[in-house]
Amino acid sequence: MARYWWVNHKQTSREEIRGGYLWSPKLKRDGASNLFYSNMRRAEPGDYVLSYAGSYIRYVGQVCDFAFSRIKPDEFGPAGNAWDNEGWMLPLLWRPFGEGVLPKSHFNRIRELLPAKYSPLSLNTGNGNQAVYLAEISEQLFFTLVSIAQVNLGELFGPDSFALYSGLQLELTDKAVQEKINSDVSLSSTEKLQQINARRGQGAFRENVMRYEKCCRLTGISSPQLLIASHIKPWRSCSDGFERLDGNNGLLLSPNVDLLFDKGLISFFNDGRVIVSAHIATSDIVRLGLDVAISKEHAAFRNEQQAYLDYHRKNVLLA
Repeated sequence: MARYWWVNHKQTSREEIRGGYLWSPKLKRDGASNLFYSNMRRAEPGDYVLSYAGSYIRYVGQVCDFAFSRIKPDEFGPAGNAWDNEGWMLPLLWRPFGEGVLPKSHFNRIRELLPAKYSPLSLNTGNGNQAVYLAEISEQLFFTLVSIAQVNLGELFGPDSFALYSGLQLELTDKAVQEKINSDVSLSSTEKLQQINARRGQGAFRENVMRYEKCCRLTGISSPQLLIASHIKPWRSCSDGFERLDGNNGLLLSPNVDLLFDKGLISFFNDGRVIVSAHIATSDIVRLGLDVAISKEHAAFRNEQQAYLDYHRKNVLLA
């Protein structure tokens, strides 16, 4: 069942609408958690988001994929100077919200539908609450505003239209990282090729992983031709070439396990136990033939792998 969200993003709305995403830091500048940033990870494919900027709701978006860790978009320019460099990117398919709606002009109608706590609008004035970024709203409030805007969601978003754009922002992010590697004058052509090939689990990275890992952690498959060298800390999130090529930042996984691990549907504790995300049904685990393997004990990870696993649990695993 879809959930409904409202984002206040005047500073970066133009870039986010044009780019097909939302982006926020992960934490406040003092390192404290922020509910509105944490909501980026709670939003799921198929959810709807209202874009509020300059006192108007001018766009409605449908979430295309789960948020993933990504550095601050370059296009933010000075607008992003106050934020940490690493944050959450939430892919969205944006559509115009009719001619736009000025919520304050309908405040008497929507006031009682706004959240009593963490409201995106001031309950007293109807102005935007600058302390709020991504806030969850009720289905009733969402569709009241849809009615006011006189838009037809079925015409804006076809059945499962979000699925068509799933993975697009991840691919664009990977390409942007690759372009930065290619333009890095401090790297030789060989070093550039090694880092780029590592994106697909090939070349030097695969060789480095195979020094430590001999088979799939879950299935036990050991035939190299059936295994993928998968980054624990994703290639796009690595801070430098060392992390992209470090054999300790990799696992050999069979294709179905690699897909689950890459999408954050499973992860591992340091002692080897498997963590299964609540976002994958037990019945699907059974259909994949992994239910028995997941329940078994597995070898503990080496100390050198544990920092990467900690990153995966905190930034990739879907809670």
